[in-house]
Amino acid sequence: MARRCELTGKGILVGNNVSHANNKTKRIYRPNLQLIALASESLGNSYKLKISMNALRSVDRNGGLDPFILKCKDSVLSPKALRLKRAIAKKVAAKAA
Repeated sequence: MARRCELTGKGILVGNNVSHANNKTKRIYRPNLQLIALASESLGNSYKLKISMNALRSVDRNGGLDPFILKCKDSVLSPKALRLKRAIAKKVAAKAA
């Protein structure tokens, strides 16, 4: 998944550059993606994910990777993040039981 956030699914958008003379030329808007190592409290490891800075703020606001990824819909997560979500959910369920 090139140029796509692994946690939110945010990708490239297309729009126009509009000049002062109202000339329109195509341009693309890229998300601010960075390779970030996020720590999972329940699994005890850190995982490198290519995420947008908007997603990083959301992860911090939700209290870390584990609560954020458990709330996310499966349809927006990358395959790597989906495997991580399943492992976290399994560990949390085992801890609760």
